[in-house]
Amino acid sequence: MSTEEKFNQAAGSVKEGVGKLIGDKELESEGAAEKVASKVKEVAEDAKDAIEGAVEGVKNMLHKDDAK
Repeated sequence: MSTEEKFNQAAGSVKEGVGKLIGDKELESEGAAEKVASKVKEVAEDAKDAIEGAVEGVKNMLHKDDAK
């Protein structure tokens, strides 16, 4: 998980909350969009890391078979 994306999600939540508080629909929508975009990036990074881990696992398994 990316600390940067967590920070961006929090910033989006704050922006969304401030928008709600002051009645600024544009700011509220912008904050919500930033929050969602950051979450999507975080999920994509997690998926990429999982795939890279799986590929490394397969490589290691194949490498062990070659050493036998």
